[in-house]
Amino acid sequence: EDVLDVYSRPYNEQYPVVCMDEKPIRVFDDARKGFRSSSSAIEYHDNEYNVRNGAAFTEPLNGWRYADAQERRTKTDWVQQLDWLLTIQYPAAKKVLLVMDNLNTHSLAALYETFEPQKAFSLASRLEIQYTPKHRSWLNIAEIELSALGRQCLNHRRIPDLKCLQAELKPWCQNRNQNQRGVDWHFSTNDARIKLKHFYPIINI
Repeated sequence: EDVLDVYSRPYNEQYPVVCMDEKPIRVFDDARKGFRSSSSAIEYHDNEYNVRNGAAFTEPLNGWRYADAQERRTKTDWVQQLDWLLTIQYPAAKKVLLVMDNLNTHSLAALYETFEPQKAFSLASRLEIQYTPKHRSWLNIAEIELSALGRQCLNHRRIPDLKCLQAELKPWCQNRNQNQRGVDWHFSTNDARIKLKHFYPIINI
């Protein structure tokens, strides 16, 4: 209900609601070059793949999103993304309301493990984090963006390395942002109390 309450708030540029989600993305390369078969189709053998970490930020009410990919998914990587979010994307916001999964790397303590205390405190004081419940990641609107990314951009294509992957993500985000592809979220707290009532305790009065 805390997450749904955040989604019900009206748009306020001083307190933007931003959702973040992460997923592994496989990049493929060939141990041997592909060859052209008798049917003129290119066939590949000895495929090699590596897993990269894809992350997406989206501000549903403003129709903005950002996708990035990194070699790893560590506390430091996550903190660097928060630093970018607060200082570059939302430098004038008083506080960013961040909705995300409760992973072990997603802790404000990581700010103090990465930055000097003064900067860590400055960043932490501009964040209000709302974690999605365990096994309820569908409440994170950023999952919708990652799903769209998979269908519209990656779509089982052969992307050989991280550099090429990042080059694909940038124009996809720009196109979505220019077209103001927002998210019209309808699921409310009242809906949850009806459709998910089996998760609520039964109180005998």
